[in-house]
Amino acid sequence: MNFTVPEETLEIINGLKQFIDKKVIPLEEENAGLLYNERNYYLENGKRHPKVESLRKEVRVASAEAGFYTMFGDKELGGEELGPITALLTQEAIAKNYPNRKLIDPIVIPSPFTNGITPVLRGLKQELKDEYLDGIRKGEKTLCFGLTEPDAGSDVWGIKTKAVKVNNELVINGTKQWITNAPYADYCMLFAVTNPELHAKRKGGITCFFVETNSTGFNVDSVIPVMGELGGDAGIISIDQLRVPEENIIGELDQGFTKAMHGINNGRLGMSGKCIGSAQWALKQAIDYANMRKTFGKTIGEHQTIQNMIAESAMDIYAARNMALHCAWKIENTKKQPVKEISMVKAYCTEMLGRVYDKVIQVHGGVGVSNELKLEAGYRYARILRIPDGTSEIHRRTIARSLLKGDLNFN
Repeated sequence: MNFTVPEETLEIINGLKQFIDKKVIPLEEENAGLLYNERNYYLENGKRHPKVESLRKEVRVASAEAGFYTMFGDKELGGEELGPITALLTQEAIAKNYPNRKLIDPIVIPSPFTNGITPVLRGLKQELKDEYLDGIRKGEKTLCFGLTEPDAGSDVWGIKTKAVKVNNELVINGTKQWITNAPYADYCMLFAVTNPELHAKRKGGITCFFVETNSTGFNVDSVIPVMGELGGDAGIISIDQLRVPEENIIGELDQGFTKAMHGINNGRLGMSGKCIGSAQWALKQAIDYANMRKTFGKTIGEHQTIQNMIAESAMDIYAARNMALHCAWKIENTKKQPVKEISMVKAYCTEMLGRVYDKVIQVHGGVGVSNELKLEAGYRYARILRIPDGTSEIHRRTIARSLLKGDLNFN
């Protein structure tokens, strides 16, 4: 594989940075008191303040107008369908240059399965595409991915939400939990069991539905606050006698599981790019500090213990970056989903980010655990990422099963 970054990709990254510098950063600076004070950012119920939501929408719409919001979406949905290598390097660049920003990630470029023109929407009937896609493409409307349940996280087959056909509608009942963007979404890609026999055999029986979140019977009961924050992005959904027209089925009846997995795999590679970029930013902070801070008459960078932590972090980043690039290259050149490699990349990159932040904070000493340097925010972010889109343990299981079935290919 050729490790030279394509000229087109460099142009996209440079254009994206100009957009962020000229459009997004001024908005953040003007609204810093709202965006970077938890008590102002969230309401008492844990939801983001309406003014915050308005700013996020402003950035989404501007990004869509500039062509960034949809550039990785499928062409049939109105995107540019740029490849996984460009997607990976772009996510890396954003995290490396704009760490822990409230109006950038994942707003300028949406998550490829939670929001924007996710590939899951390819399964929409044409009349629904005509009705809904334009608002989604323009960043005016947002989505959520209604798959996870209280008893069905890593084990997707454990979902209990059921849809029963009544005339030309399906009546859905159940509960969803840890659904990203649920408290704010206009639409939901909702998964339910439609064939209990196939579902029990784990051979299908799950269907995906396109649902308006203001529909009767669809309720976001609460927001789930996460580490160190007074609110969050994820919510709990209760579904009570929700009636959905048959034409709102996404894709084929009973075949929604493959839709879920395809979307999630795309998200895993993008998440890895963010980890690589964030780790590079953090390491630079440690190097700068090590060259400035003095103890016992010399800079701490001259102490072997500090040098070891810096070197180990660099080794970790180098390994993660090349692993992720190779995986992206495989997807782009073979047009297949290398499941084993995607699991390797997601598990390694998220764990790598935690190790790097841990060492970087240690290099900084007391100032590293303060809020001043944004390191503690990155450390919390790193710890969270080992769980969504498949825990590290589940990915190890996927890797091992592929190997035990004879997939020993590392090319």
